[in-house]
Amino acid sequence: MKNMTKIMMAATLAVGTLAAGCQTTPSVTAPVTQSITSEALQAYNWQLVDAKRMNGEKVSQLFINPAKPLTLSFFEDNGSERVTFKNTCNNMGAQYSVVNGNVQITNGISTMMACPEPQASFDTATLATVQGKYSLNKNVNNTPILTIKNDSQVAYFKAVAK
Repeated sequence: MKNMTKIMMAATLAVGTLAAGCQTTPSVTAPVTQSITSEALQAYNWQLVDAKRMNGEKVSQLFINPAKPLTLSFFEDNGSERVTFKNTCNNMGAQYSVVNGNVQITNGISTMMACPEPQASFDTATLATVQGKYSLNKNVNNTPILTIKNDSQVAYFKAVAK
């Protein structure tokens, strides 16, 4: 009986060692960073899914109506690259360009309606959110994710078919 116990323990150890040596790495893939190009930005609308301040606090002004999230729409108009900010109280947009992989937002325009709160704060938070360093990755479901990070916050937008 004593020998049988030793054999069982040795077999268990051997199988455990063999299994550990043959283990494969889980199929968790690191996000693959893609180049920021006008074509990549214009391929989708970009719907806000999360935005946090650097202290981890949610940017609550951007989440006043879950049915109407902030959505960025990049497009070309008469040779000019433009972006509109959807679901804001005022109609808002700007020119943009991609220079060395960096998005530059310029010449912003907006209607001047006197929006009540919390819509006025949503518009203000939108303008702060779209300024920063853009990066493009894919999540575990292979959905493109646009990240905009600046000194105050980081925002994540998922790709939505146009």
